[in-house]
Amino acid sequence: MTQNQYRIAHHFSCWVFFLSQLVLIGCIGGLSDINIFSDQEEADLGEQFANEIEKDLDINDDADLNSYIQELGQLLVSHSKRHNIAYTFKIVSSEEVNAFAIPGGHVYVNVGLLRISETESELAGVIAHEIGHVVERHGMKQLTKQMGMVMISQLIFGEDPDKIQEIISQITLSGVLMKYSRDAEREADRNAVEITYAAELNPSGIVKFFDKLQRQKDQKDSQISTQIQKLISSHPLTSERISNVKKLISELPPRPLRQRSLQRFLQLKKQLPPPKESDSRWTGRQD
Repeated sequence: MTQNQYRIAHHFSCWVFFLSQLVLIGCIGGLSDINIFSDQEEADLGEQFANEIEKDLDINDDADLNSYIQELGQLLVSHSKRHNIAYTFKIVSSEEVNAFAIPGGHVYVNVGLLRISETESELAGVIAHEIGHVVERHGMKQLTKQMGMVMISQLIFGEDPDKIQEIISQITLSGVLMKYSRDAEREADRNAVEITYAAELNPSGIVKFFDKLQRQKDQKDSQISTQIQKLISSHPLTSERISNVKKLISELPPRPLRQRSLQRFLQLKKQLPPPKESDSRWTGRQD
């Protein structure tokens, strides 16, 4: 067992004892909102998940596009409630309108999302939502809840590299890290509003993006409608959710917006690769 595994294992053992005592005395009924991992442990596991996921992603390597998405992403992170971990932002050459984040601060933005975003504030709102999932540790809570103590113990204590890799593969392909509850989506929405506002970007971009999805999701013959199905299925757009976001924005005091170059955003959109069908078997959050 490596030193890192030993450290995680010791931490895990303490948590198992602590949680077992709480369950015995009736303080908790389950693991629905519990994260047993430290920031460093999340980063270590997140790196393994990212390596596995990226085997099946067509990562875009355009220097200008990646520089832009990193700059925007890090601006948003700097105004989040959790900026003590290293976030990475990568562009995926997929026409599906989607973005997703996995534990450890790994955020992926599809070309299809960049293409459909008409303003930077729309794009920023979606990215801030994904950052919100990392801020609230939703992925790690899902891992604790869905995989259970037995699977986690195998992942941590296991010394067989092939077995560990098999577990990592099972977790990533199952989509368990991104199967979020409605409450989790509300929390991520709230974070998106707070982050964009704090970054002096227009939080109304989130609402405009939601409205766009609502208008297009019923266009059965539209190619765009097909492309947004993944985002709609993984981020259900209920009227309550949209109303909640509008209410949060309405409660914000007025403030000047950051002056950012619209021309740069539009120019970078022109640099997007020509539309093509995605050939990745991993496209983000699964139902």
